Amino acid sequence: MGYPELKEMRARAADLSALVRHTPMLRPCSDGLEHAMGGAEIWAKAELFQYTGTFKARGALSCVRAIPPKDRRRGITAVSAGNHAIAAAWAARQFGLNAKVVMISSANPLRVGAARAEGAEVVLMPDAHSAFAEVERLRDEEGRTFVHPFEGINTTLGAAGVGLEMMDDVPDLDAVVVSVGGGGLISGVAAAVKRINPDCAVYAVEPDGADSLCQSLAKGEPVTLDAVKTRADSLGAPFALPYGFAVAQACVDRAVTVSDEAMFAGMVIFQEVFKLAVEPAAGAVIAGMLGPLRDELKGKRVGLVVCGANIDAGGYAGMLEEGQEMAEGMLSF
Repeated sequence: MGYPELKEMRARAADLSALVRHTPMLRPCSDGLEHAMGGAEIWAKAELFQYTGTFKARGALSCVRAIPPKDRRRGITAVSAGNHAIAAAWAARQFGLNAKVVMISSANPLRVGAARAEGAEVVLMPDAHSAFAEVERLRDEEGRTFVHPFEGINTTLGAAGVGLEMMDDVPDLDAVVVSVGGGGLISGVAAAVKRINPDCAVYAVEPDGADSLCQSLAKGEPVTLDAVKTRADSLGAPFALPYGFAVAQACVDRAVTVSDEAMFAGMVIFQEVFKLAVEPAAGAVIAGMLGPLRDELKGKRVGLVVCGANIDAGGYAGMLEEGQEMAEGMLSF
């Protein structure tokens, strides 16, 4: 299976440009992180400033825009731990569509409230498997269009805007680091990066307890996990799927895993070095760079995708406390 051509990705980005933000590439506010990385030049792609607070707005908008006019009156449905539900509801509102989204009952209350604030009816289910079953029921019985959280060409084309902007704004990156849940973000970013500069390495970072891409790449086909165990709920997809996996297989140079504590340490470093308050999924890229990818990325020009920041203040403070000691060790290594 191939992956999108550069002209397809640029055309979709142009189509969506009036409704998405071109988010900035930021350098650290102090030199401790780059010093710890052997004098690397580090850039953070600040998708936390995207509409709805995450990169998800791009893929959701791309998918909703592609719905045939005859099907729009029935509305859309989506399934998510939170960020995609918010983004799908927001995207539906841009086109005047009704949204009924399915969320996991353990989702952060801030995210549930945000989806409702975007005008969606929220259905809560106990776990990811039952949530997917419910969204399939809504699709089949109510005729709603299912806006998938991470699979399919339209999701990839939307997410590709992140990679296009990175490569246009900071030419000659040596490597890009992306956190992975279901694979929608990395499929778009990796496709864009490799079409523009095949020599730029693309690295995927997953939680230890939700490593569907790592397992899939090792096996050579999409894998379904027996269980998901991570507090980075944005990265808790229980399986990889064919399209996103095929793009990753073609475009990702290496996939690694990190612990939840390391992601919390990454959140601390983003706070202290970039002055950004992020969720654990974003902290994963710092954890990957300063952990399993450290030797490969020392002294390089590195782009980090800061995927989102939808987290409540109390949960954020607790995770910073848990990650503080490890963060200090990472920077003093």
